[in-house]
Amino acid sequence: MTSTAPPAGILSYGPDEAQHLALSWPAPGTVPRGIAALVHGGYWRSHLFASLMEPLAASLRAEGWITANIEYRRGATGRWPAPLEDTAEALGRINSLRQTEGIGGPLLTVGHSVGGQLALLTARLCDGVVALAPVTDVERTHCENLGDNAAAEYFGASPAQAPDTYRTASPVQQALGTTPMLILHGINDDRVPIAHSRAFLAAAGSQSSPVELREFTALSHLEAIDPLAVHWAEALSWMAEAPGPAPRREPKSENA
Repeated sequence: MTSTAPPAGILSYGPDEAQHLALSWPAPGTVPRGIAALVHGGYWRSHLFASLMEPLAASLRAEGWITANIEYRRGATGRWPAPLEDTAEALGRINSLRQTEGIGGPLLTVGHSVGGQLALLTARLCDGVVALAPVTDVERTHCENLGDNAAAEYFGASPAQAPDTYRTASPVQQALGTTPMLILHGINDDRVPIAHSRAFLAAAGSQSSPVELREFTALSHLEAIDPLAVHWAEALSWMAEAPGPAPRREPKSENA
């Protein structure tokens, strides 16, 4: 760590008022486990904020994690792909911070609902993802009228009218890579049905991507962001065992 006071508080990563993150450190004297970046849900609606994730962030800090609670553009003034671009930009800022501050341990992303969608889509930028009841298939979200017709409201078009938009917004339709992912989902969730996560797991299996799904009999959509709910201890345990960043390979000399 550097000898100067580490950065903390609200950090901007872009010019829009929504493009910021809240960086918080664990108790003084604690050697951080790493950084946990949190991404909130809300079905792309602008009246829901990063504060939704603060109970989980507080729990993570108590376990020794630095937390970065990400806000992003969404709603009528933040049409797709603004949320994806912002999440990627925020993670880039966090990665730069851990380099300049010499922060060890992994960078893990914890996303809920649409925040889970964004975490899965940007998995290449971190060392692991915890997705809580994530939106994985936006076309299916539209067709099933989930979130009170959230996809139709936000995207302003159907999958038939904007197939490329729905494809790029759907984690289930992407190349998933090698970043470890843990999905925690309630069987009784009626905002994002468990069938969506099961389909994502099957897609990951076809690519041999390291995705694990843990199902819970009684875990509602909002309970997924409650640190006292049944799933959270398993999330903390998985995160505690997550490896740090892979060492960078130096290019071979032509004379080697």
